[in-house]
Amino acid sequence: MESGVRMTKEAAFAELYAAHYRQVRGLCRQLLGSTERGEDAAQEAFVRAYRAFDRHDPSQPFIAWIMRIARNHCLDVLRRRSHEAKLFGDEAVETAAAEAPAADGLGAALTAERATAVNAAVAKLPERYRVPLALAYYADADYDDIATTLGITRNHVGVLLCRAKQLLRQSLDDADAADDGATAARGGAAPMEGSR
Repeated sequence: MESGVRMTKEAAFAELYAAHYRQVRGLCRQLLGSTERGEDAAQEAFVRAYRAFDRHDPSQPFIAWIMRIARNHCLDVLRRRSHEAKLFGDEAVETAAAEAPAADGLGAALTAERATAVNAAVAKLPERYRVPLALAYYADADYDDIATTLGITRNHVGVLLCRAKQLLRQSLDDADAADDGATAARGGAAPMEGSR
């Protein structure tokens, strides 16, 4: 009978893995800023969840539980990386553009450049705004799942996401203004007001 119980647990976990891996990977990739590290962190989160599966409260959504495990693991990785950087010096910065598949044309280059700018701006957000934003847009979690994952109310999720988007918009506007100023200083033509 032990074997039957184990298979049931394994089968149930396999279904949950298949249903939620993409969301967990998206969260980890965004929080860690790297596709490879995100993949590793997502795998580790599921390993930890499997080991603790018997402690999961079935009345709570699995997605919220696994997202909390993934978030905590990613924060541990970031703390460890920060500590290692202090000990061993700064490591090379990985950008989304370097990881993006090669594409032809100006449109692809501009899209990759904008994606890099957005990812950099998201990475600079304070954790309290970055995590709900990553859950919503990179892990496709809904407000209820985000609220459960973070242990806050659904309304607070809305407030945090609204503020995160405001900060993100301001950061991107500031970066655009700085780019326009640098272009003008090099003798290039800055865009006319209202042409953006």
